Amino acid sequence: QVQLVESGGGSAQPGGSLTLSCAYSGFTWAYYSIGWFRQAPGGQEREGISSINTSDDSTYYADSVKGRFTISRDNAKSTVYLQMNSLQPEDTGIYYCAGTVMYGSLSRYEYDSWGQGTQVTVSS
Repeated sequence: QVQLVESGGGSAQPGGSLTLSCAYSGFTWAYYSIGWFRQAPGGQEREGISSINTSDDSTYYADSVKGRFTISRDNAKSTVYLQMNSLQPEDTGIYYCAGTVMYGSLSRYEYDSWGQGTQVTVSS
């Protein structure tokens, strides 16, 4: 059974930084992708912001976070990280990590295993 557990959410001021962690387990595929998604307040759709592929550590970013967020993976710990710098109020939301066999996808429809989410709030 696939499990993903996010941690590291919290509050930050504009321009600040946070690092999220996603501990994953139970994947039976040889290779898969771990993605980060964000759901802004007000019930907006869950937006794919970054993913990393376990076969070659290739990474993908949405334009909204490119240059500010960095995704990485520690294979020994089965953990994916999302380093978030230069945070802005529009980065506020619940952040989810998820798993898929698709390569390089940022579409929530292609992910079928999800964590419970962690709240990130950016405000002054």
